[in-house]
Amino acid sequence: MISYLKGAPVAIVRRPPRTVLILEVQGIGYEVQIPPRWLPNLGEGERLQLFTHQQIREDQTLLYGFPTAPERDLFRQLIAVTGIGAQLAIALLNTLGLELLVEAIISENTKALIQTPGVGKKTAERIILELKTQLGQWRKAADIPLPSSSGLDPTIQEDVELTLLALGYEGTEILAALTHLRQDPRLETNPTPEDWIKGAIAWLSQA
Repeated sequence: MISYLKGAPVAIVRRPPRTVLILEVQGIGYEVQIPPRWLPNLGEGERLQLFTHQQIREDQTLLYGFPTAPERDLFRQLIAVTGIGAQLAIALLNTLGLELLVEAIISENTKALIQTPGVGKKTAERIILELKTQLGQWRKAADIPLPSSSGLDPTIQEDVELTLLALGYEGTEILAALTHLRQDPRLETNPTPEDWIKGAIAWLSQA
């Protein structure tokens, strides 16, 4: 089992729906499928570390890579769910990111989960049923904080997150925007979904 790889990115190969990174490690080029949202963070020629999951089949060996060990570990838990394959697990991580995905499962937020292409209501409910309890325990052991509302009404926060996801923003971008906007006293004293959404879009357009 390959736990992680350290090397230099050589090329990106797109094989829809897969995004494959060619990583050179000591003269050997490894093909590693990665979440597409990670591409902007890859600097040309820079060495990086990928936490990997190795899947061995009769005809081939596949590698999946993630920027952090918790993301890799959550991927492993997702593919253990009945009917969830590697591509759907990567799509979930790619759409929501680590923290929003864990939050959605623990809080039974099917609306957030079905923002992922290929995930319907029944699939979302199955993920919640099989992972909610163990993710609650795993999150504490892995010291992964849930996104904090900091006084923001949960219903408003859900509306804001779902709207921004529907507009194409990534989970990590949404978390960053909410963290920034929570410092604005005007939004804290008179919170409405529309004001938070407008503020998030304005901040993200400048980021």
